[in-house]
Amino acid sequence: MLVNSSQHAVGHRAQLLLQSLSENDTHCVQFSYFLYSRDGHSPGALRAYVRVNGGPLGSPVWNTSGSHGKQWHQVELAVSTFWPNEYQVLIEATVSRERRGYIAIDDIMVLNYPCYKAPHFSRLGDEEVNAGQNATFQCVAAGRASEAEMFLLEVSGLMVAKGTCHLSHRRFVVSFQLDSVQRTDQDLYRCVTQSPRGSGVSNFAELVVKVPPSPIAPPQLLRAGSTYLIIQLNTNSILGDGPIIRKEIEYRASQSPWSEVHGVNMVTYKLWHLDPDTEYHISVLLTRPGEGGTGPPGPPLVSRTKCAEPMRALRGLTATDIQPRQLSLQWENLAFNLTRCHTYSVSLCYRYTTAGGGGGHNTTVRECLAVEHNASRFTLRDLPPYHGIHVRLSLANPEGKKEGREVTFQTEEDIPGGIAPESLTFTPLDDMIFLKWEEPVEPNGLITQYEISYQSIESSDPGINVPGPRRTVSKLKNETYHMFSNLHPGTTYLISVRARTAKGFGQTALTEITTNISAPTFDYGDMPSPLSETESTITVLLRPAQGRGAPVSTYQVVVEEETVKKVKRELGLQECFPLPMSHGEAQARGTPHYYTAELPPSSLPEASPFTVGDNHTYNGYWNSPLDPRKSYLVYFQAMSNFRGESRINCIRIARKAACKDHRKALEVSQHSEEMGLILGVCAGGLVVLILLLGAVIIIIKKGDYYSYYPKPVNMNKTPITYRQEKSHMGSMERSFTDQSTLQEDERMALSFMDAHTCGTRSDARSSVNEASSLLGGSPRHQCGRKGSPYHTGQLHPAVRVADLLQHINQMKTAEGYGFKQEYESFFDGWDCTKKKDKTKGRHDTLLGYDRHRVKLHPLLGDPNSDYINANYIDVSLILFFCLCSTWDTNRL
Repeated sequence: MLVNSSQHAVGHRAQLLLQSLSENDTHCVQFSYFLYSRDGHSPGALRAYVRVNGGPLGSPVWNTSGSHGKQWHQVELAVSTFWPNEYQVLIEATVSRERRGYIAIDDIMVLNYPCYKAPHFSRLGDEEVNAGQNATFQCVAAGRASEAEMFLLEVSGLMVAKGTCHLSHRRFVVSFQLDSVQRTDQDLYRCVTQSPRGSGVSNFAELVVKVPPSPIAPPQLLRAGSTYLIIQLNTNSILGDGPIIRKEIEYRASQSPWSEVHGVNMVTYKLWHLDPDTEYHISVLLTRPGEGGTGPPGPPLVSRTKCAEPMRALRGLTATDIQPRQLSLQWENLAFNLTRCHTYSVSLCYRYTTAGGGGGHNTTVRECLAVEHNASRFTLRDLPPYHGIHVRLSLANPEGKKEGREVTFQTEEDIPGGIAPESLTFTPLDDMIFLKWEEPVEPNGLITQYEISYQSIESSDPGINVPGPRRTVSKLKNETYHMFSNLHPGTTYLISVRARTAKGFGQTALTEITTNISAPTFDYGDMPSPLSETESTITVLLRPAQGRGAPVSTYQVVVEEETVKKVKRELGLQECFPLPMSHGEAQARGTPHYYTAELPPSSLPEASPFTVGDNHTYNGYWNSPLDPRKSYLVYFQAMSNFRGESRINCIRIARKAACKDHRKALEVSQHSEEMGLILGVCAGGLVVLILLLGAVIIIIKKGDYYSYYPKPVNMNKTPITYRQEKSHMGSMERSFTDQSTLQEDERMALSFMDAHTCGTRSDARSSVNEASSLLGGSPRHQCGRKGSPYHTGQLHPAVRVADLLQHINQMKTAEGYGFKQEYESFFDGWDCTKKKDKTKGRHDTLLGYDRHRVKLHPLLGDPNSDYINANYIDVSLILFFCLCSTWDTNRL
């Protein structure tokens, strides 16, 4: 650092800040300075500061000024500050008034050996004294001290000078004494030596000034006699500093100038040889270590020795004001002829009994309060409401005690205390909560009612609006339970309970209760028809389930092999499949069901088709192709999870029959083709009959049109007469002639189906709806099917009588879709086994169909009592076809 004083103003300063040092051993900071002016004037001043742990700079530990010739001078700083403390050296140059010459600093080094010119201080220790005493610091240094060496004591940036005392040629000591130190003198001190060749700096030492202790509270009187007083020191709280090494009691008579001091080594102390009926001032003295460690006396205890026994007890104890939690009492005025002593005490003792909470034992509270001298009034506070308070006055002096009779007062009612939250017990269900509680521990009167409020605050079901409306229910005083109903599953309710007395409602006990979640629900009114079917697959419609209390977490498609011995599951009542099992695990364990797919809810936002057996993998489950030789039941399963609670629901959505069932259907199809050929022959005859029987048709039109549900025809082996045959032929002739629209042709086709199939067409539907349902259905895929010129699932439109023969030939020569496929398409979506009560018929295998079954009058409360295995079938067309084809009616 170089400063040209002529280029700076007076007082300008330049500072050189060294990096922080944290040394572990003795070391020396050395630098060279240059102060020179040609005319001998002072170019300025140099100062060195030592800052410890980032604190203030304080006073300079070394300084010089003036012109020192045209040469460099070496200075040493012996700093006795070691790790973990750190220090920083700052060198400052200040321009003088002459503004001539140069100031320079160079060759700054930190040496790892002691300084040669500057002494090193030994460690300066902390000093602890009591307030008002003298404090002494002894600074011991090692090195060579010159005559020009000046010892200083630095505190708060100020220097106090002191001379030197040599112990030897390499060691010297200096003592600094601070007189009558007070708490304000407590600070950090350090020793400094200054000389032109360098400076030594000690570590900082703390001057600790302790205040002698004094008790805050006076001693407590335990017992008084005519010639003694037993007191308790009561020195738990003090003013000043500890530790306390000695306790003393100072006492004197109130009117006496003398005093005595007794040493005490116990908590209590007994003062002997006192004058009777005399007032004494008793104080406690405390002493801490060190000279001047005894503090001033604490607050005195003013007490008298006892006198004669009181004449009688106090009388006239009455209540001037009664409130729920306090009593204002008064009694007769005190006089000396009653107390018979100048030193007396009046105590007001009371007791009351509280009931133990939770069925515990009763608790009796007793307390005695001291009443001021000459006082005849007192107010008892913090009493329990609606309790009997038993009060008694006692008058006592050192010679005796007189107690009055006990008087009972009852406090007024107040609002009740809160119901203990731990007493709230509950049992949550799906849509109900049973809550029970106990009476408040502090009823504070007679409970008149309970008020219960509840509000939904959180729900795992996104369809529930939270927070919901707050509802309130009132209960009688003896009803400590309530059943909440019509709640939402999986919803958290904030429930509050509070009690009421004549004064109002008390504090509210709050609790949060979450109802259980329910199983998801499906929107399937009946088992739906499959969309399509092949030998090894079946396509079904999956509809998303509705979560109750929690959103649906996952879906599973479950395939179950249908066996002869297995009891058929009814729609909506079957058991579900909670244990996940893949196709491979099911084969290994011999289990008939397995998970063929697991779908996340996000993949099913709306009703979507799904193909069972498509040979794909869904979330780790292989959707294996179905065995054409086996029959399968397909179930759709939904699961909801919430906080470790799971609910599951499933429904059967499809059934796939084995190929052997289709072979039976093939035989039926062959019969249908034969019947079609016969119908073609009969159609030619019908043309002739139409022309000949025109008049008959007109008469029949005017007559009764045949009912869709005529009386049943006896289908036994009784031969059919020609009249019957003619009647049926006339009906069929009229049907083929008049039914020119698609609706009527389809109704005839469906009447044919009624006679040969187990259809489930509803009577309330129109023929258009029935045709639409058949056209929209998906026929089952047959084993070994060939190509077809018609679309699978398409029912051929109605055929005119003139075109019937051509239609029969086309259906017989078509590949893949003929009479057989058309016949089988009538059965799609018809469940012949859905009735619950199959035991009402004589045979379990002979089942009735909803479309034309006989319905009984239902019994009250039994929705299934209208069922019986009986059907009402229109056989008029069947008789006609049988006559044309010479079928055996016994086969029907």
